[in-house]
Amino acid sequence: MRKPVLLLAVFLACYCFLVFPLSSYRRDARIADIVITDSDDQVMVYAKVTNCYTKRMESAILAGVPTTFTFLLDLYQERPNSIDEKISGVIVKQTIKYDNVKKVFYVSSMEGYKQSEFQDFDAAKKAMSELNGIVLASAKDLSKDKSYYVMVKAKLDKIRLPMHMEYVLFFVSLWDFETDWYRQRIG
Repeated sequence: MRKPVLLLAVFLACYCFLVFPLSSYRRDARIADIVITDSDDQVMVYAKVTNCYTKRMESAILAGVPTTFTFLLDLYQERPNSIDEKISGVIVKQTIKYDNVKKVFYVSSMEGYKQSEFQDFDAAKKAMSELNGIVLASAKDLSKDKSYYVMVKAKLDKIRLPMHMEYVLFFVSLWDFETDWYRQRIG
């Protein structure tokens, strides 16, 4: 009894890898264009994640599956004779959702508690993958005579399909990505 079930499972796994080749899931997501502004009031970060969308992910978004990117930002003070000190950290979650009825893309950010509407998929993807002026710290908290840097990372949150469909469509986990940490000095 176990042998036919095992053979069926192996057959289905092989079939899925042939029908859905891994190259269609592969991407080299990375953080790019990190800009840090150190004004009189605040330390703000601008950045974007590139090469983060696959055709399968785009198809899922167009089918109405909400997709969330999480950006991790940490501010450190360099300490030459010790471990660098973490000054602050911010987590920003941005979600894209397509409304099939209205034919509108909604991009929302936990950081700003606002939701933007887009008619164009490319514009929605661009808004989803960019950080625009995220406040990381107060400039008053930083000393002019010390060195600081920002670490930035992005990841795709696990996609949750309705009614436990992720157990049936196990290859959805192949959409997951996480960039490396990227370091940018302030000043």
